[in-house]
Parts: sequence; C-alpha cells; structure tokens
Amino acid sequence: MLRSAYPARELPARLLLAMLLVACAAPLAAAADSLPPLLQPPSSEHHVGKVIWADLVTPDLAAAERFYGGLFGWTFREIHMRSTPYAVALLDGRPVGGLVQHAPPPGEHRQPAWLTFIAVSDVDATQQLVLRQGGKMLAATRTYPQRGRQAVFADPQGAVFAVLASSSGDPPDVLAAPGEWIWSSLIASDPGADAAFYQALFGYEVFDSANDDGSDHLILSTEDYARASVNPLPESGGRHHPHWLNFVRVLDTEQMVVTATQLGGRVLVEPRVDRHGGKVAVVADPSGAPFGLLEWPQSQSKEDMQ
Repeated sequence: MLRSAYPARELPARLLLAMLLVACAAPLAAAADSLPPLLQPPSSEHHVGKVIWADLVTPDLAAAERFYGGLFGWTFREIHMRSTPYAVALLDGRPVGGLVQHAPPPGEHRQPAWLTFIAVSDVDATQQLVLRQGGKMLAATRTYPQRGRQAVFADPQGAVFAVLASSSGDPPDVLAAPGEWIWSSLIASDPGADAAFYQALFGYEVFDSANDDGSDHLILSTEDYARASVNPLPESGGRHHPHWLNFVRVLDTEQMVVTATQLGGRVLVEPRVDRHGGKVAVVADPSGAPFGLLEWPQSQSKEDMQ
C-alpha cells in the first residue's frame, strides 16, 4: 500500500497524455463487482487525504507481471472480471496495487500509467467539490461491495487521480517496507494553484519548502503526516503534462535501476541524492508507465519529512 510520506523533488518523468483519462476510466467502469478489499481483516482506520492505492493501466498484463515481479518480488492474483483482465499485486501476501489490462484502439496512442487513489469519506461530496473547484469527472462514481466507492477525476491542470472510500478501512501510517509504495508527488504547471485545489478537497495543510534552485516544493499534510509533495513541471523542452508520480521504497536505488533496465524498463531520471539524503530515480516499465524508486533509511522518521 502507499503508506508513508516522503517529499521527493520535482522529477522530469515521462508524462501522461490526455487520452490516458479514457484509458483509466473504461476498465474501471466495466469491471464486475469483485474488486477485493484493501485490508484483510478490515480496519476501522480512515485517513482522508492519504494515498491508499494505485492501479496500473497497461496494454499487456502478462508483461507487466513479469517486470514488476522480477523487480520487486511481487506475486499476482487474477480477479475475475466481466471483460477486463485484472490482477492484484501482492508483497508477502499483502496487496500493494492492481494491474488492469486495457489496450487502446488501433491507431491511438495512450500512455500507460499508474492511477493514484486518495482516501475520502464521501465520494459523492468530493465529486461536487471537484466540479466546483474546476476539475472534471472521468469515470462515474461506482461502488464495489468489498472495495468501496470510487471515482476518477482530472484536476484543473489535467492531472489524473482517483478517490476511494474504502469499505475495509485505510492502511495504517507505518513506514512502507521495501517493495511497497512510500511517496507520491504531484507535478503541476502551477504548484500553488493545484495545492489549493487539493486542499479544498481533502483539507490538507500546505507547507512551503523551497528547492535548492528556488522553485516551489509544497508539502500536503494531514494528521501531522506529510502525504504528498507538489512540484513544478520542469522547464526543459519536451512534452510535459501535469501528473501524479508514485514512488516505491527500495534498499539500493542504483541497483534497482540496473535491474529495471535488464527487465526491459527504461531510465527516465538517473539516480541522484535528494534533499533528505536518499537516492531517487524515475524509471518506466516496458510499456512506458513511469514510477519512482526511493531509498529511505529505517531510522528516518516522518517528523523529518518536511
């Protein structure tokens, strides 16, 4: 699960195309009511504003399983759907994410990506806030008895995200184990405006922590835990779009980058030391979906994250 908080710097990763929104929405809307619960046994914990899940939208489920299984040691359990292949990724028997197979129509290019789910208590109320604040609905609100109620949106700058009111509770605020999601960054064209949008939705406290180069680096926090960072789009050339980028905790970023390339992935941002002394990198899986790798020492506490 995406459990802990860690402020990564802005990272110029490969970004989502606008057509990704349809790619994310279609398989979720078509799925049968068989998505598994986030937690088993259920928990009474709820943490509004926490990133609690991620689904990979990919054109090749089997290839994705080989890549992520080889990289992180994840295993997979297929879920029976009406028409959409879906698998739950497990680490030591614990769910860490979902993989949805969705191939674009011939002649269309849609960027594969990880879809970020943020915890809410009331999806319908959140939907009204999203629309009032200038966001767009991409996949209609839907209830899955074991999973909960969820919907997919785009923020006013185009970044795709989902919300989930979990039926089984939210993951606890503990340090992610290696191979689990540990942090999320929102890369935005206007960090301040986007932070205000998400603050209106989730009640975040927003802290300003400037980067070494003077650019904006905002921390979104609830319950005294840093939940995500908001960073500016890179000024370098290329096609860059606002997006969410999720990071997996690893023990050795440089070695994991080597392994990722051996498994058919690509390096988007070479390993480098970030503001807190850990090494970060951004890679893409064989289909092109970007994600981050992050070293985080066991001794580091969440009080150090801002």
